[in-house]
Amino acid sequence: MDDILEHAGFATRAVRAGHRRSGEGEQAEPIFTSSSFCFASAAEAAARFAGEAPGNVYSRFTNPTVRAFEERLAALEGGERALATASGMAAILSVCMALLRAGDHVLAARGLFGTTTSLLANYLVRFGVAVDFVPVTDPSAWAAAMRPQTRLLLVETPTNPLLEIADIAALAAIAHAHGALLVVDNVLATPALQRPLALGADLVVHSATKYLDGQGRCVGGAVVGPEALVGKEIFGFLRTAGPAMSPFNAWVFLKGLETLSLRMQAHSAAAARIAAWLRRRPEVRRVFYPGLEEHPGHALAARQMRAFGGIVSFEVEGGREAAWRLIDATRLLSITANLGDAKSTITHPASTTHGRLSPEQRAEAGITEGLIRISVGLEDPADIEADLARGLAAARGR
Repeated sequence: MDDILEHAGFATRAVRAGHRRSGEGEQAEPIFTSSSFCFASAAEAAARFAGEAPGNVYSRFTNPTVRAFEERLAALEGGERALATASGMAAILSVCMALLRAGDHVLAARGLFGTTTSLLANYLVRFGVAVDFVPVTDPSAWAAAMRPQTRLLLVETPTNPLLEIADIAALAAIAHAHGALLVVDNVLATPALQRPLALGADLVVHSATKYLDGQGRCVGGAVVGPEALVGKEIFGFLRTAGPAMSPFNAWVFLKGLETLSLRMQAHSAAAARIAAWLRRRPEVRRVFYPGLEEHPGHALAARQMRAFGGIVSFEVEGGREAAWRLIDATRLLSITANLGDAKSTITHPASTTHGRLSPEQRAEAGITEGLIRISVGLEDPADIEADLARGLAAARGR
C-alpha cells in the first residue's frame, strides 16, 4: 500500500495513509487504548526502550492509533515525520524546548495567535531566550532583525484573526542564509490549501483541534518536518516531558482528515461569499479576507494557497460596545473562540483569543475593539448572512 500511496493524490492519502490492518481485517482504523505494550522477551524490551528495535513501548510516546494519525498527516504535508501532541500549544512548546537554549534568539511574527505571543513574550524569555516581533508581511524587516544567535523564525500564515499573508519562500531563504529554521503554523490553511514544507519551511505546526478535526470534538496538535528534527530532537522532548496525544483523540483526527479536502473547499467557498456580502454592508468599516482582491496579500495568497480559507474578520464602528451588541444578537452562530468547526462561530478577539495581551501588544498586532472574527462553517451561507444581518442591526442600535 505504501508504494501506491507515495504517488497518490491528496484525497487518497487523506483516506488511506497510516492505516495498517491488524489480523482482524478491520476497514476502519482501530483505537488502541492500552497504556503499555508487552514484549516477547526481556531482550526485546531492552532493545525497544533503547530505541534499537522498532515497536510500541508506552503510550506516552508510542501508540498505534497515534502513529496512524502521524503518518497520515505527514503524508498530507509532504514531511518525513509527524509528531502528535496534546494541543497546538504543546506542539509549539515542544519545538521551542527541543530546539532552543539560553542565549538563542527567536524572530516571531507580530500577528501570531495571542497565546503563542504570550508563550514567547511572557514565558520563553524567562529561560534566557531573546524574542523579537516583526511585521509578518515585510521580509526586509525579518532580514534586518536577524542576529548571529537567531535560531528560529516563527510565523503563522494566514494570521489569526487579520488574515495577513507571509511570504513563506522569502522567509525560508532569509532563515537559511543565517543558519536558522523557519517554523510555519499552518492551522488556518491546513495541508489541503497550503504546504509550507514545499515552499521551503523546515517545520510545520498544527492545532489539530481546528480544521484537522473539523467538528470541534477534541484537542490536539502536531509537528511535521524532517526525521532529524522531528523524529529525533523533538521526539526526545515529547518522550521525556509527555505532552502526548491520547489514542481516542488521534482516532477522531484520523476520521477528520478523511474529509479535510472537501471541507476546506466548502469552508473557503462559503467564506468568500460571506466576505463579499460583508463588504457591501454600510455598517462594516473593513473586511479582512485574502480572497478579496483589495486584500494586501491577495496575490501572494493566490500563489501559495489552493483556496483562501474559512476565516473572515471585519471591523464595525462603535468599538467593543457595538461589537458585543452584534455578537449577542446572533442566534445561529456559536459564540465561542474555537474555529474550524462545521458550525459557524463568532468571537471578539480583543477580549477572548487576544485578551491576555497588553493593550500595546494588541495595538501592534492590529487587534481593535471593533474587530469580530467569524469561522464560516458548513451551514447554508444565506442563513449565516441572515444571522449577521440581525447582529449588524443591533450593532447600530436598531
